[in-house]
Formats: sequence, C-alpha cells, structure tokens
Amino acid sequence: MKVSERNYKRIVIKIGSSLFCGQGGSLDFGLIDKLVGQVKTLLEQKKDVVLVTSGAIALGMSALGIARRPKELSYLQAAAAVGQNELMNVYRKAFKDKGLNCAQILLTWEDFADRKRYLNAKNTLLTLIKLRTVPIINENDSISTDEIKFGDNDKLSALVSGLLGADLLVILSDVDGLLDKDKNLIRVVEKIDSQIKNLARPSDKDTSVGGMITKIEAAEIATGAGTVSIVANGRKENIVLSVVTDDTSDGTLFVPKKGFIAARKRWIAFGTKPKGKITVDDGAKDALLNNKSLLAVGVIASDGNFESGDIVSVIDKDNVEIARGKAGLSFRQLGKFKGFRCDKEVIHRDNIVVL
Repeated sequence: MKVSERNYKRIVIKIGSSLFCGQGGSLDFGLIDKLVGQVKTLLEQKKDVVLVTSGAIALGMSALGIARRPKELSYLQAAAAVGQNELMNVYRKAFKDKGLNCAQILLTWEDFADRKRYLNAKNTLLTLIKLRTVPIINENDSISTDEIKFGDNDKLSALVSGLLGADLLVILSDVDGLLDKDKNLIRVVEKIDSQIKNLARPSDKDTSVGGMITKIEAAEIATGAGTVSIVANGRKENIVLSVVTDDTSDGTLFVPKKGFIAARKRWIAFGTKPKGKITVDDGAKDALLNNKSLLAVGVIASDGNFESGDIVSVIDKDNVEIARGKAGLSFRQLGKFKGFRCDKEVIHRDNIVVL
C-alpha cells in the first residue's frame, strides 16, 4: 500500500560515491548507464529530474594514486579538481548515448546563504529543467573550505529539494535503507526522532563521508519542507522507477511533515546555515509558538557574529532549537537591548519559522 497517492512530478535523485566507486576509486560505468536509462524513462513520462552526485574526490584520489581519503583540505580540493572533470565526462557520455542533455552545477553553502545567489541558482535550475536538460549538481569541493562546506551531498540533495520544491527525494546508496536493531528493513518512518537517529551510524569507507546518519539528517530537512524522502539501494534493478511507481516497494520512506511552507520560509528554515544562536526564555518561546515576534525582553543570550538580515537559530533554555528566523538586529545591537523591555523586534513574526 502506498503511503502517498501523489503523482511525483519533480524528483531529485542523489547518487552516493559508495554506490558507483569500487576498490581504488574505479567507476561502475554500467550502473551509471542504467541509472541514466531510468532518468530517460522519467523524462519521457514528463517528469522533472535533477541529479545530485558525489564521486569527484573518489575519482580524483584514484587518478592521483591516493589510497586513503586525505585529511588536509588542500589535498581534498586537488582531488576534487581532478575528479570533477572525470565525473562529468562519464555522465556526459551516458546522457549523450541516450540522446539527452545534461549540465554541470557546482554549489557551496554561500550559494544558499545569500538570498540573491539562492534565487539565481533556483532560476538557472528551473531554466535547465524547462529546456529538458538534466542538472547534475555537486558540491564545489575544489574551492570549498570548512566554513562553506555542506559536509556531505546527502544534505546538499535535501537543500536542492527544498530549493526546487521537489515532490520526491531519492537517496541512492549501497544499502537497502534504514535497519532496525534486529537488522530488519524499516519500510516507513512516520517521524524522525532520537530513537530513529540512534539506529544510524557513520560511514567507514575511505572514499566517502556520511553514512546513514547523514541520510536521516537529509530526510529530516527534506520532509520538513514537505518532500517525500526515500533511502534505497541503487544497485537494485530499476530502483528509481520502482520507488516512483510504488513508494514503499523498496527502501525506507520518510513521511513529510504536514502543512504547506512558502518558498521564502523554506529558505529560512532549511535553505541556509544559521549564522548564530539566540537563547530565549519560556515566555518568548510561548510567544513564538503562537506566531508572535521575538522581542529583546525575551532574549537570555546570543552567540555568533551575525548581522541584521542573517538567518539565526532560536533555542530554548534546554538548548533545543525551536525556530529559525531572519534577524532584525545585529549581534552587537542585540547585546545592548537583550533582556530589556523595549519595542525592538529581534525577529519579526513574518520572518520566523517554528521547527
């Protein structure tokens, strides 16, 4: 039985490096060809398809003769610079062989944090989709620093899903999905809580980062923005077509949260990394939960060198994140007013998203 009766129109597919990179970083060309074949079928069904791919660093490591994933950022950047070219050549050939066009898009956190760049990226992607050209997105690892790295492409795929308002995010890996403590596949996750997160573990592969924990975190972002998310084994025959047709046929499905979130508020909540934290008292917490603005009197503490207009995280006294919003005051201005009764709005209610 399907959890969702929706006809998925816009689909983001994330392809992990552990899926198609074998020993020594060698590429499984046959698997990529099969995946592109499934993309062609989806396009013929008039669906929009976007790929988020890993693999550049793994391919670069192979080309440069690096056996273990480097710890030094400059070596990772060098491997990415070499590998990204190799990766796109493989995709370009696979798409061309099937009479399709593809395009390379490289992103960093800064492209999401800045609202203008965010909208520019969105417009470029939507134009490519309109031209029936499949965007192939990767993190721009050759220039990314620790401050602007996503950390893994699972998270990037979730952010892209929110950016485009995707109906479905399919995260393909070399595992069948999320397993319970008895190693049985969990078909449906209604709510992502601490119990679900405790079932995950990080990756121990030399060529990849993440693991199941990053996939759950990505699903949390995507479902929060209203996107159905599925983690499945990309090596299964016609896996993408299978989950698009019947979303509980394979893998683990994460049910999206109910309620529509406008595009701008999706960006506030899930599209960018908060520049700071604001701790509030119980009165301010109750006000936020009742769609009120955050006033300076309810602020206990603040952290981070944020400016007016930056996205910040709002946490309660137990250090639980309750909301995100667009700051109306800078960190320095807030320091002068916090805890005092005044008319200063730290975050206006129109710029707050309760999580």
